[in-house]
This record gives sequence, C-alpha cells and structure tokens, in this order.
Amino acid sequence: MADLVAGVDSSTQSCKVVVRDAATGALVRSGSARHPEGTEVHPDAWWEALEAAIETAGGIDDVVAVSVAGQQHGMVCLDRDGAVVRPALLWNDTRSADAAMALISEAGDGDSAAGARWWAEATGTLPVAALTAAKLRWLADNEPESAARTAAVCLPHDWLTWRLAGHGPGSGALDALRTDRSDASGTGYWSPSTGRYLPDVLARTLGHGPVLPRVLGPLEAAGRTPGGALLGPGAGDNAAAGLGVGASVGDVVVSIGTSGTVFAVADRPTADPSGQVAGFADATGRHLPLVCTLNASRVLDATAAVLGVPLDELTPLALSVPAGAQGLTLVPYFQGERTPNLPDATGSLHGMTLGNFTPAHLARAAVEGIVCSLADGLAALTSQGVPAERIVLVGGGARSAAVQEVAAAVFGLPVLVPEPGEYVADGAARQAAGVHLGHLPAWERAGTRTVTAPATPEVLDRYRSAR
Repeated sequence: MADLVAGVDSSTQSCKVVVRDAATGALVRSGSARHPEGTEVHPDAWWEALEAAIETAGGIDDVVAVSVAGQQHGMVCLDRDGAVVRPALLWNDTRSADAAMALISEAGDGDSAAGARWWAEATGTLPVAALTAAKLRWLADNEPESAARTAAVCLPHDWLTWRLAGHGPGSGALDALRTDRSDASGTGYWSPSTGRYLPDVLARTLGHGPVLPRVLGPLEAAGRTPGGALLGPGAGDNAAAGLGVGASVGDVVVSIGTSGTVFAVADRPTADPSGQVAGFADATGRHLPLVCTLNASRVLDATAAVLGVPLDELTPLALSVPAGAQGLTLVPYFQGERTPNLPDATGSLHGMTLGNFTPAHLARAAVEGIVCSLADGLAALTSQGVPAERIVLVGGGARSAAVQEVAAAVFGLPVLVPEPGEYVADGAARQAAGVHLGHLPAWERAGTRTVTAPATPEVLDRYRSAR
C-alpha cells in the first residue's frame, strides 16, 4: 500500500487540503472550506476550517506526514497559557502602515534612507504594513494591555501546526511552537542571511521578548500529530507554491491572481534598500526574492465588465489584434501600485486613436498592461543579480491564452504553464513527503506546456514611457 501525505493551504480566503501519494505525487483526494472575510480574524476560524477541509478530504488518519502552508505575516499573539490574546491581524490589514514607517526612521536615527539601508542589510526586507514586526509595534502603541499579555508570537501556519500536534489553549506549551525559514523571513525580526532572530528589532516593536517559534530546517519534523503522522515545518504560501511547481534556480514564478507576484529561487540573499524586492527565504534552504504588484486579474475582470463580455471572451478579443494594440497602452494602476511604489497612482489609457479605440484593442491593452507591470517586477529582481532563465506562469490569470502569449513576448523568455492546480497545498504535500522520505521527491506535473512568442520589446518600452 502506498504511503500517503497531506498538504494544507491555509490562505486568506479558504483552507484547502490535498492528499497525495508520497512517492509519485498522484492526487488521491482533496477538500476545502471557506475562511471568514476581513483583515482581522480569530485563529479559531482557521482551525475550524482546517477540520472541515480535512473531513471533506476524507480525513488524514491514513497519512504518514502532513505539512501546513499559509498566508504570510499574520500576527498571532498567545498568552502564557497558550490562549489567543486577540484576533490575528492579517497581512492585508493596513492600520500598521505608520508603525512600519516609524521602524524605518528609528533604525536610521531619523534618517529614513539610512534606516532603509539598515533594514535591507539586516532582514532583506523593508518594513511595510504587512510585516509582523509592524503589527507588533501597532499593538504596543494602541493596545498596551494586549501587548503586555503577549507571551508568544507566531504566524498562521505555525499556529495550525502547533494545533495539529495536539497543543492549544490551556496547554501552555509555548516552547513547542515551530516555524520554517520562509515564513520567518516575512516577520521583519528574522534574518535570512544569518538564520537568526533579531532581538533588538523585537525590542523596538512589542517592548519585550516573547517566545518565538523555533526555526526548522527544510525537512526537519515539527513533531507528530496525536495519531502519529509526522509534521513538516510548513512554509509561507509563495515558498510552498515554488515547491508545488518544482521551481529551481533560474526559474522565475509569475503568479497572476488578485495581486501579481514575481519571485525566484536564488542561491544568495538579496538586500534591496528601495524596498521593491523582498528578500525572503524559500522552503529548500535557498532564498526567494519576491516582488508584489497590486493590480493583476481584477484588471481583466474590470475590462471585461466595461466591454460587456464574459471574462472568457476577453482572450479571443485580445488575440484578434496585433501585439502593441496599435499604440493603445493601459497603465493598470487601478488600486495604486506597490512596484513601483506609487500608492496614490491611478490607472490611465494612452495613445487613443479612432483606429485603435475598439473593444479588441482595449482587451489587448489590458493584457499587455498587466504583463508589462509584472515585467517591472522581473527587472527589479534581475537588478539584484537574480538569474532568470525561464518563466513559470501560474494563477487564475495564467489560464488565458492571451496572457500566456503576451508574457512570452514581453518577458522574452520561455514561459512554462503548469496544469492548473492547488500549487500551495501541493507544495506543502511535497514537503511532507520529503520529511517522510528524507529527501524531496521529484514529482512530475502532467500537462505542463511551454509557450514561446517573438519578443516585443517595443511594447514594454511604450508602456514604460506611458507610465
């Protein structure tokens, strides 16, 4: 009988569980459950969703190992008995933006540029509202009683792994908390280059030194479930997605979802004082420099709505006109932008003529605008010395043939399009298999295609001029 492993993706919106064959990666069964909406969620909701997803997946009593991947940065505070102090602040809760700016300024003794350089060298990432460090600073400034009660701080995937090990409120087992390099690198108080926590940073946030999860190696077990299954160290969602698609050095993963991310597997850490590239760690012992854009698939949704067509009709429209949309250029900063850092920017349409102001040209311009903005992310990575040999295109937007063709033309690199799947949960399952087997198995993803197209540098040049 084949050994089975389980992978969990506890994302912002939902919890997904996949059960796969440890040796081959073949999918055996799966399940999912929704999370409540909001930027502040009590962790109990994640546990209830995990239990529901496990039940719909047919249970995990027969698995030999399980790993949890999850949304990064979320702040989970526990008291000395292991009870949750307050609902967790998620990555998309922006109330800590001022706290992040204060941390940068203080690190440079009032000089924000010097502070940015310090943070880049120390942690590889500049504080933003999403980072756990900024959220802890907000807590200390705004809820001092909650801050004083906080005896331990962990991340969403850490807390779920701890619960799967049989711990919870009233257990007081704070020393059993575990995390991994990838998720720790998104806290702002752990250094990917040294592999150590930064107590001085914590002193500038919470005001005291809480218990922190022990950071495990890529295939180090975090314990066992009460049923005896090994627990993997887990991972942040992007690092798990990298495992799920089998990314290696030279691969750049471009994910087109609600937001857009561009990240790569690299042998050395990055330190970008501009803040565009976040110098995260990956789930294999390497590094995962990452760029995030705010505008991706929602731009396609909005364009389809304006044109009055179903989303699946946008692709044939876009492919019906030539590359460059005859000069029509969309800058898709509908919600401001993060790369480049223009939070107050708005979208704009350039180069309109009577010949190109048509539904088809607008569809093409929308696709090209999204891909060109992600090309800015790729440029930010390569400026840090990150190698880029091929693109791995994932996410809901990646299913569009127009997006695939434009990506190959704009990036000027081969574009691999894996078969649609739950890449984050799959990556967690692959990690679980690695913990069980002692090495990461080389699972094959059926249906992966390579897309190539003639390079169109003029499209990107026109976009950057319009931007």
